Amino acid sequence: MPSQARTFCFYNEVEQLRAMGLIRGSFVPPTPVQELRDLTRTRKQLVREIAQHTQRIQKTLEDANIKITGVISDILGQSGRALLEALIAGETDPERLVQLTTGRLKAPRSQLVEALRGRVRSHHRFLLKLHLDQIDALQGAVREVEERIGESTEPYRAAVELLDTIPGVNPTAAHVILGEIGLDMTRFPTAAHLISWAGLCPRNDESAGKRRSTRVRKGAPWLKTTLVQAAWAAVRKKSSYFRAQFLRIKARRGPMKAIIAVAASMLTAAYHMLRTGAVYEDLGEHYFDTRDRVKLVRRLVRRLGDLGVQVELKGAA
Repeated sequence: MPSQARTFCFYNEVEQLRAMGLIRGSFVPPTPVQELRDLTRTRKQLVREIAQHTQRIQKTLEDANIKITGVISDILGQSGRALLEALIAGETDPERLVQLTTGRLKAPRSQLVEALRGRVRSHHRFLLKLHLDQIDALQGAVREVEERIGESTEPYRAAVELLDTIPGVNPTAAHVILGEIGLDMTRFPTAAHLISWAGLCPRNDESAGKRRSTRVRKGAPWLKTTLVQAAWAAVRKKSSYFRAQFLRIKARRGPMKAIIAVAASMLTAAYHMLRTGAVYEDLGEHYFDTRDRVKLVRRLVRRLGDLGVQVELKGAA
């Protein structure tokens, strides 16, 4: 049988199984959400290209023995761009180059002068100008895409503002979440189905009652990376549920497992917020301590016993 005929028979059988309710259809968002998804993914690709050109600029400066990457945190900031443009123009005197900085740098002046003593040749100037021009063009493209995203998300402004209340989620991350999962949460029966679709849960890799792997399963990479980045920002907020969850799991499973769990919790919150319209409410840093007080007491008593301390429990007055 030709391959085309086999493919047709396969899809025909799949349609029959789906019509009988034996398999679920794939998640296909409506056209406006697909367009928003294309815009958010394009923006992320452009930002990645900007980072790549920035790394090439740093490599070119290192080749010219210019060590400003160690004393200037943002090479594309006001002071960094002023130094780059002066180097491209042919200025090589470290004293004059230091005068171009804004004075907000933490590094002392003597350290800046020593970092700017290099051997910049015409070859380096050509590469610096080439990469800087590419960065300017890409930044202009990012601004255009962001304006288009703002126009596309105008009907979803309430949902964006709602998701923005989640710690670690900014409007950019909210746009990505809406572009990847849409607004209609009835497409996912439960939050666990959405987490599984996003690839934020362990894969089912078990044989003979023995679990072989706990790595997360494959899912939506664009959504997963955005949620993980947002999770790292969320765990920095003190006295929050996400930070308490991260520290609790990190002690047992390590930081990577913990941050994936936080990202899954953030997606769970987004699922219920989009489905019910409820505003995010933080459970607090003591949620896990008060959830099961008896289990906590037993664990602490067992821990003290391991340390050689005998404890007698009495109820509080």
